[in-house]
Amino acid sequence: MKFLDQAKIYIKSGDGGGGSVSFRREKYIEFGGPNGGNGGRGGDVWVEAIDGLNTLIDYRYTQHFKAKRGDGGMGRDRHGKDGQDVILKVPVGTEILSEDRDTVIADMTEVGQKIKLLQGGDGGRGNTAFKTSTNQAPRKSEPGWPGEDMWIWLRLKLIADVGLLGLPNAGKSTFLSKVSRARPKVADYPFTTLHPNLGVVYQDQQEFVIADIPGLIEGASQGQGLGTRFLGHIERCGALLHLIDGSDENVVQAYKTIRNEVEKYGDKLANKQEVVVINKIDALIPEIITEMKKELKQATDATILTMSGVTGENIETVLRKLHKMIKQDKNKKIKQKEKEQGIEKSWQP
Repeated sequence: MKFLDQAKIYIKSGDGGGGSVSFRREKYIEFGGPNGGNGGRGGDVWVEAIDGLNTLIDYRYTQHFKAKRGDGGMGRDRHGKDGQDVILKVPVGTEILSEDRDTVIADMTEVGQKIKLLQGGDGGRGNTAFKTSTNQAPRKSEPGWPGEDMWIWLRLKLIADVGLLGLPNAGKSTFLSKVSRARPKVADYPFTTLHPNLGVVYQDQQEFVIADIPGLIEGASQGQGLGTRFLGHIERCGALLHLIDGSDENVVQAYKTIRNEVEKYGDKLANKQEVVVINKIDALIPEIITEMKKELKQATDATILTMSGVTGENIETVLRKLHKMIKQDKNKKIKQKEKEQGIEKSWQP
């Protein structure tokens, strides 16, 4: 299945059904009168986050979604049937954006979350509704109210605990395949990863999810390489793992290249906890490793570790550090949520 993380679709709620003009005409019935029913409501457009989806491929070839219109009213005071709703089923982590791709309409972050995007039009009233003491035979009815329509963007942001960053060929895919059952493409040339990959890591009887995105290069914020399109997939992460190729002649420059692109992307990523790891130490001597760590400590305040994704050396140390950061981030979010709820409960209009 092809990974698709964004799609533009057209949605329209159903029009309301028209009211009916009808009169009761039966033999031996002395007093008839109006008996036209009301029209049915048009269908609504909903979006629902469901489990088991990890791509927006369903919206690649079908871009128009229209709810059914309500049926018209009929005689004998029969009201029209309401139109059927349309439910857009999306993966957890999907953002609903307006056509300008700037305004966030909804953010689907939990399984079962359901939000109404467009409301169907009301049905028109039949002539029975217009009957009064002075107008007992009205010949008036209303058409149904039109539904709403709009173009929207669906943008999927993977929900992971750790985001992998680094230049192309830094060893991100090798690391992910080593610590999880994910099997991303691994090769000795840049840009082997073209789409984000997820891997579940089991550490100290706990599990967390790592997201691997395509490598960044200098100028990614201006669209160089694959650009920063996939950085959105690690916006929700609690920690960042920045891998640096130990065989690179200038590790500080490699770090700053990625860091500059992250900062240009925005504060959502730049302010996250970060672990910087010098990878491929199996090809280095201890003196060079010590010198690289010393240089990086002068360039960043982040935790600096070393490992080898091929041999597995120091991988456990890296995972434990990530697990600790994830727990800290979750506790911080819980406290913040409890604080916000406490403010809401004490507020009085």
